[in-house]
Amino acid sequence: MRPMKLLNTEIKNNVLKSMLQILDRERHTIIEANKKDLDAFQKADQALYDRLIVNDKKVDEMLAAVEAVMLQDDPVGKEISNTTLKNKLNIVNTTAPFGTILIIYESRPDVTIEAAVLAFKANNKILLKGGKEALHSNLVLEQCWHEALEANGLSKDWIKLLHLKREETQEFLKNPTEPLDLIVPRGGERLINFVKTHATCAVLVSGRGNNFLYVSEYADWSKAVNVIINAKTDKISGCNALDKVLINKNLPQYATKIKMLKQKLEQHHVEILVDHKISDILPEHNTIADHHIWYEEFLALKLLIGEVSSLEDAIATINKYSGKHSASIITEEKAEAMTFMHNVDSAAVYHNASTRFTDGGQMGVGAELAISTDKLHHRGPLGLNQLVTNKYYVYGDGQVRV
Repeated sequence: MRPMKLLNTEIKNNVLKSMLQILDRERHTIIEANKKDLDAFQKADQALYDRLIVNDKKVDEMLAAVEAVMLQDDPVGKEISNTTLKNKLNIVNTTAPFGTILIIYESRPDVTIEAAVLAFKANNKILLKGGKEALHSNLVLEQCWHEALEANGLSKDWIKLLHLKREETQEFLKNPTEPLDLIVPRGGERLINFVKTHATCAVLVSGRGNNFLYVSEYADWSKAVNVIINAKTDKISGCNALDKVLINKNLPQYATKIKMLKQKLEQHHVEILVDHKISDILPEHNTIADHHIWYEEFLALKLLIGEVSSLEDAIATINKYSGKHSASIITEEKAEAMTFMHNVDSAAVYHNASTRFTDGGQMGVGAELAISTDKLHHRGPLGLNQLVTNKYYVYGDGQVRV
C-alpha cells in the first residue's frame, strides 16, 4: 500500500473546520452513544469509568483541541538545517510525516479526537484501537471524522478504527495487513508489555504513571501538603496523578507533620499505605508487605508514604521504582532541587509543584497524543510538532563520491 500523499495546509485545516461544525452538530448523538457505553460498563474501576465519560464539557474540550491544532503551524516540511558542502552538495534536513501511526488505548473517547487531529495535521494516517468499553462513542466519533474527510474530497482511510479482538490485535501487530511506522500503546503495564512483545515496528511507550514526590528536610510543610493533596486527588484517573510520597526523616517535627498529612488525606478519603518506618508513626494504617507495590500505578484514591534518610536515598528509590513519568521535590533549597531534577530519570521533574501539570495543554504544547516515557524519539507530551520525523533532501549537479 502506498503512503498517504502530502496534503497542503489549507486542505488539512479545511477538514478540521468541517470537523468543528460536525462535532458541535452531533453533540447530542455523541453523548447519547456514550450513555450506552456507560450503562454497559461493568468493571469496578472508577478511574476507567471516569475516563469513559463524555458530557457537554468533554465535547467542548474536543472542540477546543481540534481548533487549537487547526490554528497551529503545519509541522511538515519545516527546515531543520541547510548546509552546502565543499563539493557543492546542498543538504537540507526537513520535517516529514511518520506515515501510519497505530494508537492503542482504553476507555477515553476523547483520544479518538485528540490523537486523530494531531496525526492528521502532521500528515499521518492513524489507526485507532480503542477499548470495547467505548465502542458506541468511538463509532460515532469515527463517523464524524469520515464525514469531515469526505466533505473535503479525502479518503476515509486517513482516520479509522480497528475492530479487533485481543487475539486479532496480536496477529495484526505481528503481521500487519498494511505498513505500520509507529505504535503508541497508551495504557497500563499489561498493554505496554503486550504491544512490545508482539509489535514488529517502532513502539513509543506512554501512559504509565507511578509518580513520586519527595519532601525534603528543607521543605515548606504547608506547600508540601497542598501539592500532595492536589497531585493525589485532583484527578485520580490521570497518568500524572501522584502515587508515592517519600519524606525525609530529618524534617523538623517529623512525626507531628506526618500525622497532620494523614488527617488531611483522610479528609479527602485517601487510603493510606505506609512502609515499615512510617508504620511506627501511623500504626493504624496498612503496612506494605510486598515491595512490588512500589512499582504499581494506583489510579485510585490511594497513596503510599515512605521514609528516606537523604536526598540520595530519595533519588535512588524513585529511579528504581517509578514509571519515569513525573517526579517532584518539595524544598526551599534551590541547589538541592537542581540535584534532584538533574538526577531523577523522569520525563518531567518538578520543584515545588504538582505532578498534575504533566499535560500537553498545561505545558504549552497543546493537544497531545500521549505522554511519552521513552527517550526516543521524544519524551513528555507528544504534541503536533512531535508527530513528525525528519528527512534529508540532497541537491547535487552530478557529484560522485571519491
